[in-house]
Amino acid sequence: MDDLFPTQEEVGVRTRFGRVTLYRCRSGRREFLFLPRHGADHSVPPHHINFKANLQALKDAGVERVVATSAVGSISEKLPVGGLGLLDQFIDLSKRHLTYFDLRPVHVDMTRPYDPGLQLIVVESAAALRVRLATGLVYASVDGPRYETAAEIRMFGLLGADVVGMTGAPEAILANELGLRYASIVVGTNRAAGLQDRISHDEVVAMMSRTSPLIRGLLERTVEST
Repeated sequence: MDDLFPTQEEVGVRTRFGRVTLYRCRSGRREFLFLPRHGADHSVPPHHINFKANLQALKDAGVERVVATSAVGSISEKLPVGGLGLLDQFIDLSKRHLTYFDLRPVHVDMTRPYDPGLQLIVVESAAALRVRLATGLVYASVDGPRYETAAEIRMFGLLGADVVGMTGAPEAILANELGLRYASIVVGTNRAAGLQDRISHDEVVAMMSRTSPLIRGLLERTVEST
């Protein structure tokens, strides 16, 4: 996912949580900022991502809408391997509990963690491109970097999760706290643990590479439609 768009102008943003490098890109007549969450060379593991700095940098750079992409393991039949989906809810099973409100009691409504208007734009963009997009997905968010056990996946399924990943909930939570409109497109790179023989990172990377042109086209159409 980190090489979806050719690197153009770098935009360095200093926040109180750390420095973040954004990349200025263009789709048609629309300009947008691209942020590779794992770093430009995908060297940052999920449990070391500076989520607070990333989202704050987007806010400070004047961003109002965020469309995220990520790889997920598919738990339910809603999202096939190689398929694209749109998240609607998440279940935060991580231990990070990140917030910008550590020092004062601010309670942000999270009934709809993904912005309905932005979701609609993604759905309409997929329809215009004739890209099949699974909707209404529930995301189980875990810490990583390990993959899950088969027993954990059975539990997540019982809780109502359709997919599992390692970065979704922290981003959605912090985006909402900052008032950013946030939507998330996911790619089913594999069946989750226990639903196939084993999971390998090479398998995940290969599927992401295979679906990159589709994802890029959907993101560009979404940007041009906002």
